[in-house]
Amino acid sequence: MRYISLPSVGVFWMLGALLIPLIGCDDSAPPSSSSSDSSSEPPVALAIHGGAGTISPENMTDDQEAAYRNALNEALDAGYAVLDEGGSSIDAVEAAIVQMEDDSLFNAAHGAVFTNEDRVELDASIMDGATRNAGALTGVTTVRNPIRLARTIMTESPHVMMAGEGAEAFADGFDLERVENDYFYTERRLEAAQRARESSTSSLRLSEDGNQKLGTVGAVALDRDGNLAAGTSTGGMTNKQFGRVGDSPIIGAGTYADNATCAVSSTGHGEYFIRGVVAHDIAARMQHGGQSLTDAANAVVHDMLPDMGGTGGVISLDAEGTVAMPFNTSGMYRASVDASGERIVRIYGNEEEAASTE
Repeated sequence: MRYISLPSVGVFWMLGALLIPLIGCDDSAPPSSSSSDSSSEPPVALAIHGGAGTISPENMTDDQEAAYRNALNEALDAGYAVLDEGGSSIDAVEAAIVQMEDDSLFNAAHGAVFTNEDRVELDASIMDGATRNAGALTGVTTVRNPIRLARTIMTESPHVMMAGEGAEAFADGFDLERVENDYFYTERRLEAAQRARESSTSSLRLSEDGNQKLGTVGAVALDRDGNLAAGTSTGGMTNKQFGRVGDSPIIGAGTYADNATCAVSSTGHGEYFIRGVVAHDIAARMQHGGQSLTDAANAVVHDMLPDMGGTGGVISLDAEGTVAMPFNTSGMYRASVDASGERIVRIYGNEEEAASTE
């Protein structure tokens, strides 16, 4: 008879010591903190404007209103797509403003207003909230998208602002599309300038559709890295003379961005925005006065500006993705997507009240 030898007791004890911890493992234990946090992403936000003024439904046809709302939606989509794909706030601001510069509805680039000499002169500025670097230009006549030149001045030169022929000479060294001045022309803007000359006025308020609009376009953005940016572009004042420059290309008046506080783009009667240093004042109230973005923007637009006689509005955005878009006129072309993803596209002032009751 043959016998099969069995393992010793010591071997069984060793196997048991190895198996007991495995049997006691809990497969239902929660995942590690690194895996649970992987689905959350930092917020992004974007706000844009297309000018403020006496804008009322009575002076706008249904087709005109629909065209403006569609144009605002397209600009918002252009900028937000950049942010949603992880792009920078500067890229988003540029994308949104280029969309509006190419749309003849707005007083910026194609569709800009005429000077007293029946030509178009363009201003723009952009600012990076992460570095507080900035670029601006005024009196440009042949650059298709001035906001792109403003960004190039910011990134490719040691300067902040360039003017007229000098800015265009600088543009010659870069891949920036150039056009003849008549590219910017539209018949309705030419007619508005002619009416202004007949009344011997330089008009911020004269508009081809009967509305009194302070024409500018702008954008502010927050990206996933927590960086803010702002930009503004305009054709300025209808029938302007003597090389007049408004607030749009002035850093601190028409445009400002600082990651520590907010990003702001202004639209309105430029002389008052320059004198009130409006965009920077909102940031200063946050930094030195401890005000929230909403309180600071409201105080500047609804208190300080009217006390000076100024009209207009701002779009603004803080590091948490809070959006504030106050204006002291009856309307402002505006749109935004805040940090929660809420999207709005509005024109008239009373739309705020209607939305609050929904």
